[in-house]
Amino acid sequence: MGLFKDFSQAVNELVPGGESMDAVQATPVVEEKPATVSESNKLDGLLDQVKEEPLRNERNEVKTEEKKMDTPVVETKTVNPAVVSDETSVITAGTVLTGDLTTSGSVELQGTVNGNVSCNGKLVVTGTINGNSTSSEFFADVAKVEGEVVSSGTVKVGAGSVIIGNITASSAVIAGAVKGDIDVQGPVVVDTSAVIMGNIKSRSVQINNGAVIEGFCSQAYADIDVSELFGRR
Repeated sequence: MGLFKDFSQAVNELVPGGESMDAVQATPVVEEKPATVSESNKLDGLLDQVKEEPLRNERNEVKTEEKKMDTPVVETKTVNPAVVSDETSVITAGTVLTGDLTTSGSVELQGTVNGNVSCNGKLVVTGTINGNSTSSEFFADVAKVEGEVVSSGTVKVGAGSVIIGNITASSAVIAGAVKGDIDVQGPVVVDTSAVIMGNIKSRSVQINNGAVIEGFCSQAYADIDVSELFGRR
């Protein structure tokens, strides 16, 4: 809990005009807040850089990450992407919901949910989830989640966010704190402010200077057969 507070204080100092992040969250709005959008765009930019960088296989042939992402996304415990509505459910700051939340649309969660959250659209969390979550895309911005995070798309954990639970996705950008294993079919970007206590299994991983990782990194989904490579004579 102390780690979550330290992250929150650090983010508050970065908010323009000296406005605290708590004050921003206290204002109920339907659309994403500018600070949230900015953080989301920043994480998207980090992931785009990785996708554009060329990778080399065992024959030293250059392949772009875009071509390598043809592997099917995680199928276990994911939502049905074919049934997604345009509706967005908003749980405003100060609201505490006890029980599971399920919707075919998207969810913007500024308050607290004590239960599982399942949505076929995008899940944006600036509050607290005490339970597991499934979505087509997940973004935590100065949020706290105690439970498993599963997404058929990208998982973005912004600076100041704390995730206590495993993460499963097709790609991920981590700038906050995660205590749990990360299983991603595609690329993983670990930014400078990230703190990860758990193992990372992915196709590729980029660790920026300053990140802290306590665990193993395995590129189990890469095209290169490492055992065959070192077995050659």
